Amino acid sequence: MNAETHAERDTRGPLAEVAVVVIGYDDAAHVTDAVRSALAQGPAVREVIAVDDCSTDGSAGLLDRLAASEPRLKVIRRRVNSGGCGTPRNTGLDAVASPYVMFLDSDDVLPPGAVAALLEAASGARAEVASGLCVRREVPSGREVPWQPRLYALHAVVPHPARRTRLVHDTLCVNKLYRTAFLRAHGIRFPEGRFPYEDVVFTARVLAAAPRIALIPDRVYVWHVRRSAERLSISLDRAGVANWRARTEACRQAYEVLLGAGQKELARAVRAKFLDHDLRMYLRELGLRDAAYRRAWWELTRAHLAEYDADDWARNPAAPGRLAGRVVLACPEPRDLPRLRELAARPARLCPPYAHAADGTPVWSADLPQVSLEPLLARPVGALPLAVDAELRARGRDARLRLRLRLHELYGRVAQAGPETVETQWRHRDDGDVVVRGATLALTPYEPGAEAAGTGPESAGSWWAETTVDLAALAARGAGTWDLRLRIRFRDGASRDVTAHALTGTGLLRRGAVPSARHGVVLVQPYITHSGALALRVAPGVRGVLSVARSRLRRLLH
Repeated sequence: MNAETHAERDTRGPLAEVAVVVIGYDDAAHVTDAVRSALAQGPAVREVIAVDDCSTDGSAGLLDRLAASEPRLKVIRRRVNSGGCGTPRNTGLDAVASPYVMFLDSDDVLPPGAVAALLEAASGARAEVASGLCVRREVPSGREVPWQPRLYALHAVVPHPARRTRLVHDTLCVNKLYRTAFLRAHGIRFPEGRFPYEDVVFTARVLAAAPRIALIPDRVYVWHVRRSAERLSISLDRAGVANWRARTEACRQAYEVLLGAGQKELARAVRAKFLDHDLRMYLRELGLRDAAYRRAWWELTRAHLAEYDADDWARNPAAPGRLAGRVVLACPEPRDLPRLRELAARPARLCPPYAHAADGTPVWSADLPQVSLEPLLARPVGALPLAVDAELRARGRDARLRLRLRLHELYGRVAQAGPETVETQWRHRDDGDVVVRGATLALTPYEPGAEAAGTGPESAGSWWAETTVDLAALAARGAGTWDLRLRIRFRDGASRDVTAHALTGTGLLRRGAVPSARHGVVLVQPYITHSGALALRVAPGVRGVLSVARSRLRRLLH
C-alpha cells in the first residue's frame, strides 16, 4: 500500500473495502439485527450482501424493506432451500465486489469497530486473512465466554500457518476477514448442501493455501448461544448421533485437505484437536444419551480413531483426550462412561480405581491393561488429571454447610510432589469475574479414625480438608449458580487448578432451606454438572424462592 493510500486512511478512516455476507433462513426475529450490525460498522463496509435461503417466515420481506433505505444492502433470495450454511455463503461470495469479505450468521452480530480493526490489521500486515476474538454470549443471561482466547491474547502476524498449529482449533469462519482475490485464486469455497460443520472444512482449505495471517485481540464477533430456542444451532443440537457423524466427517475431510496440500504438521494438529476438543465435549454428554445412541456413537468414534497412526498417538500421550481415545478404541462396546466423563472434564479428573499391570505399570483398569497410563509418571504435577472428591453436609442448629474435600493419590505422583494446601473459591456461573473466595486449607494425610471425606479403607493414600461454606456471601449476590474451583499447592511451589468430583449418597445435602438472619431463608441445591463436578444453586429470600419456581416452570414448559 503506497504512502498516499495510508495518508487517505489516516484522515478519512478505513476505506470502503469490505463486503459482509449475511446468511439466514427463517430467522425473522434476528436477521435485521445482524444486518444492521454490519451496516453500523461505518465507512469500512462497502456492501452488505444478505442471502435469504428460501425463508417462509417473512425474513426476505424484512430485508427488502431495509434495503429500500440502505443502498449498501443487497438482498439475494434463493429459490430452493439448501439445507445448510455453505451454499448461501457461496452464493454471497460469488456476488462480492469488494477486496475483502467477512461472513455473518443471521442470529449473531458484529460489535462496533470490528470490521475496521480487522481491515487495519490485514492491510498493515499485508495479510490474506485477519482474525480476531469471538465471544460466545449466552442469551438471555448475557454471560460471555471467549472462543480460543489463547490465540488472540496479543497482536501477531503469522507468516505461515504451520508456524502456529494452534490455528486449527479456531474453526470458525465468521471472526475472520479474507482477501477476496485470495479465496478466488485458490478456489476456496464452502461445502455445498446439507453439510453441518462446513466451516471446519472451509478453514482447512484456507490454511492449506498457506496465507499470511494477522491476529488481533479485539472482539470482532458476538456468537449468540440460545439454548432454549425452538430450533437449536448445529453446534448445540447434539442430541442425535447424526450430529456426531457429521462432525467426525468434517474433521476427517479437514485432515485430508491439509495432508493433500503437504501441510503434514497442520494435519496432525487437526487430529490432536479432535481428541482434545471434540471427543472430550461429546464424552461429557454421553451418559445423558440412551443406549442406542451410545452404541452408535461408540462405533462411529472407534471407526474414526482407527484411522489414526502411531505418530498421532505418540504426541503428548498423557493428554486426557488421548487417554480417553485409547479406552474407546480398545473396547468394542461402551464402558466406564462415568470415569470417561470425569477424564473429559476441564480440567481433567482421573478418578479411581488406579490399577497396575502385572509388571507394576499404571493401567486404565485391571481388565483393560492394554491401555497404559505410564505417560502420567512423567507429566508435570501441575498438568496431572488430579481427582478431588467433594461433599456437602448441613451441620448444627444453624444448618451450616460443611464442605469436605479429599485429594486422591495418583500412582505416587501426589505424595512425591507433597500437597500442602487447597484454596477454595465459588465462581458465579453467569459472570465468571464474580468470585467468592473461601479459606486456604491445610491438606491432611488420611489416618485411620480421622473424620475425613469418604473415610474407609479406600481413603488410604489420600489427603483431606474441611471448611464451612460462606453461604451469606453467596446469597448476597442474589439468586444464581456457583461452581466450585480449587487450587492445590505443592511443596515446591507448583500448583494445580481443579474442579471437584461431586459425591452422592446417604447423609449428603440434596436440596434444602437454610435459615438466614438477613434473608429469612436461603434455598440451597447442590447438583452435579454434565462433567461430574460440584456446583451450588442459591436463591435467597421470597424473591429467590419465586425465581426458582418460575425457572422450573419454564424448563417444564420447554
